[in-house]
Formats: sequence, structure tokens, C-alpha cells
Amino acid sequence: MPQEIARFIDHTLLRPEATPAEICNLCDEAREHHFAAVCVNPTFVEQCAEALRGTGVRVCTVVGFPLGAHTTATKVFETRVAIADGATEIDMVVNIGALKGGQDDLVLRDIRGVVETAHCEEAIVKVIIEAALLTDDEKVRACQLSKEAGADFVKTSTGFGPGGATVHDVALMRHTVGAEMGVKAAGGIRNYEQALAMIQAGATRIGASAGVKIVQEEQEKEKA
Repeated sequence: MPQEIARFIDHTLLRPEATPAEICNLCDEAREHHFAAVCVNPTFVEQCAEALRGTGVRVCTVVGFPLGAHTTATKVFETRVAIADGATEIDMVVNIGALKGGQDDLVLRDIRGVVETAHCEEAIVKVIIEAALLTDDEKVRACQLSKEAGADFVKTSTGFGPGGATVHDVALMRHTVGAEMGVKAAGGIRNYEQALAMIQAGATRIGASAGVKIVQEEQEKEKA
């Protein structure tokens, strides 16, 4: 693995108590290490867009977060506001209860509503399936519905559920969506070895609050 793991990382700070000063530091780190994106709560999108303008670091925010239980209309409105504020990537949480209840048409409409709204403004959509709450069959259905709805990525976890990313889930998601969609592993990825394992399993993005540590560990291994 070349010393470019930073380009896989969405440098993330979604804690409810995060302050503007901490978000400023997040952006500084993202600029320094050339991360793919920062991922923040919607209230910080405008601040990040201003701080990262011209750097090549994208601004990602979350929609329907963290439960996925918002109405589709609410998720669509959140998406519009986020993009107007400067977001170019939207990580939306799937309607988990509808998925588990077999309401695939509702889940499809929910994802498609956000995807169509985002794509009109050339923003990309990652669908968070919260894999720790799903059976393998449900994970496969969630990925299939995300692909049918035109989403750009599927994502393992919010980081606020009962579990985070696993190699098994990433490999299953990659197998389901094929080579043309992105897979984002997120939740509990705290070091270089974990991040590398996710990439080897098929992840094309890593969501992590430990991005700086991961990059530093990679640099240390390159020197050894």
C-alpha cells in the first residue's frame, strides 16, 4: 500500500459537543494531510466550506442522522440546505425500520429522494445502512436498494450504533454492489492496520476521527 492512505479518509467529527474551534482544527488537519473530505454535522458545513475552499478537500455532512427515522421530505430538505451551505457529499442514513420491516419500496423512495436532490447539484450520496442492526440478508437488500436508487456509495455505520465497520461487512457490501459503486467503512477504525484491512476488503473510503493517527502510523511503517 503506497503512502497515500490519506486520500481514502473522510476526517470525521460528529460528536454533539464538538465546538467551532474543534471544527477549525479538523479542517486544518484535513488541509495538511490532504484527506478526501471532512465529515461534520450540518451546522458546521458553512464553516468547513469556507475554510477548505480551493484545497481539494471535500465537505461531507450527514442527513437523517443518526437514526434514519426522519421522513423523506425532511431528508430532502436537509440535503438541499447542506448543499446550499457548501456540502458536496451527503451521508444519509437509510430508514432502518422500514428495511427490517420489508418495506423496500419505501426505502427505495427514501434513498432516491436524497440522491436525485443531491445529483441535481453534482453532490454525491453515501447511504449508511447501519450494518450492526441488520442481518446479512438485510445488508444485501440495503445495498441493492441503494444501487437501484442511484447512490454513489454504501456505508457501513453511523458510528453511533451498536457496532462499527467489520471486514466481513465491507467484503459483503463490495460483493453486492460490484466494482462501480463506492464502499465506505466507518465506525471504530482507529489505526492504520484496521484501515488497511478495510481497504483490502473493498472499501474505497474510510470514515474515521483518527485520521491523523492513521496517517502517522503509515508513515512510521514506511520508514521501518
